[in-house]
Amino acid sequence: MRIAFLMAPEGVEQIELTDPWQAVVDSGDEPVLVSTKPGQIQAFHHLDKADVFPVQEVVSETSAGSFDGMVLPGGVANPDALRMDGQAVSFVRDFFEQGRPVAAICHAPWTLVEADVVRGRTLTSWPSLRTDIRNAGGTWVDEQVQVCEAAPSTLVTSRKPDDLKVFCEAFLEEFAKRR
Repeated sequence: MRIAFLMAPEGVEQIELTDPWQAVVDSGDEPVLVSTKPGQIQAFHHLDKADVFPVQEVVSETSAGSFDGMVLPGGVANPDALRMDGQAVSFVRDFFEQGRPVAAICHAPWTLVEADVVRGRTLTSWPSLRTDIRNAGGTWVDEQVQVCEAAPSTLVTSRKPDDLKVFCEAFLEEFAKRR
């Protein structure tokens, strides 16, 4: 399976990229780094610059249909930039419209709010997004991981880096159902 990891050119929380990425690799699937611009993305450890990672596909030149699922890593700046990019927002919305599973952690649900795909769903996130999710018609819960199987697409969400182990297990289990 091909799994899209959608990120802005700067601002992703590195561990929220690298741990799920490794989990996908370990499961025998193919992670693909998709961004809004070609080149590389700059990851962060909180507010400090961390490593850079090469962009493999640009959102304007790919489609949700070429992937089996999507992971949205967090970091504050990453989803904030993605939700301001119309092509990225459309790319996310297409996953839901096509019934492809999506996993989002920490601040990543900001992009889901912008894509208008949280209405009627139950999800979790970094606590500061609680009001945004509720205002967008979603139900926010304070859980390590939340799996929402509302049609047409399964959504797996998690709160923070401390929840990465259970987040990775949950989204891999849900993504495997597409095989």
